[in-house]
Amino acid sequence: MNENIDAFIQEHTCASIACIDANGHPYCFSCFYAVDIKEGLLFFKSSLDTNHAAFLTSNPIIAGTILPDKLNKLQVKGIQMEGIILLQEDDLSKNASKQYYKVHPMAMAMGGEIWTIKINRIKYTDNTLGFGKKIIWERPAN
Repeated sequence: MNENIDAFIQEHTCASIACIDANGHPYCFSCFYAVDIKEGLLFFKSSLDTNHAAFLTSNPIIAGTILPDKLNKLQVKGIQMEGIILLQEDDLSKNASKQYYKVHPMAMAMGGEIWTIKINRIKYTDNTLGFGKKIIWERPAN
């Protein structure tokens, strides 16, 4: 992954994730995340009894954004991403809990499951690199 994307994602903590509800309508939620840059994975924790958990179970395709924890209106930066939720049994999900709790150890005290997003595409905007500067990363085809 591009070093600018890597640095931005690791510097911030909260993502907004969009999924599709049972009627085909968009549904958004926010979550704290951890990331495995090498594998292009994003981890979050959520209860199985949430609306978005039901929606993600039936349709695992997501889109999302990551904005700076503290916005600076003069320096536009942010991530737009696309991906898919992986099953807990997937090989790429095996270390999800370990990686998430390494970043958010207090979350061990809360109920819920660790979810894994396999990121397939990122568009990173960073106006500090030049007005309208976009960096695109796409997962290589297997």
